[in-house]
Parts: sequence; structure tokens; C-alpha cells
Amino acid sequence: MISNDVSTTETVRNVFIIDDKQIIRTIMIYPLNVGRFIPEIIRTVQALQMADCSKGSTAANWIPGQPVIVPPPTTYCELEERQNYIKENQNGISWYLSFKEPPKICQENVSNNSNDNCD
Repeated sequence: MISNDVSTTETVRNVFIIDDKQIIRTIMIYPLNVGRFIPEIIRTVQALQMADCSKGSTAANWIPGQPVIVPPPTTYCELEERQNYIKENQNGISWYLSFKEPPKICQENVSNNSNDNCD
């Protein structure tokens, strides 16, 4: 890829992560003088797989094996359930930010780099 901000003749290093539905999920752009960091690219693929499979989100600095962020409640009833869950399990910072262990199938798929068994 050419970046006119950097050069009109030399390429920058781009990484495109495209899912099985042909949707670009991530674009990473590295300057000419910086190489790509393959472990971060792999971690990004794993985070995308985990988020899709678990229907959650991965936090900053997430690595495989860590909990995922539960989506925030969308109704008052869900809010009350979330507050009770946090109180009982001590697993969250607030009603808006709480965590869960992803399903085992998600953990297995991420470690195998396969997302075939997730709905």
C-alpha cells in the first residue's frame, strides 16, 4: 500500500484481518522503518475469535485465557440482574463493566485458531 503522507513510491506495511464473511475486521499500518509484530497480529485474531464466540468484548491488553467483558445491560430488568450477579459473585466493577469466563468451546476454538463451532 502507498501512503502519500509517507512516500509516493514506497509502500507502508499493512496488515488486513478479513473474516470468513469477507469483512475487514482490523487494519494495522506500520511505518516503513518498523517491522510487524507477529505475536500481536495473532493475539488480535484470537481476540476477534473470542469476542465473536463469547458474545463479549476483550479488554485492553487481553490475552487468551482471560475473562471477557459482558455487554452492558439494555433493559432495567437486565440491570437489576447484573447488579445482583456482581454482588453475589464479586465479578465486576459496576453494572456497566463486569466480566465473565468465556464458554469452554470458545477457549478451545481460540487455542486451536478455529471458530467453526461457535454460533
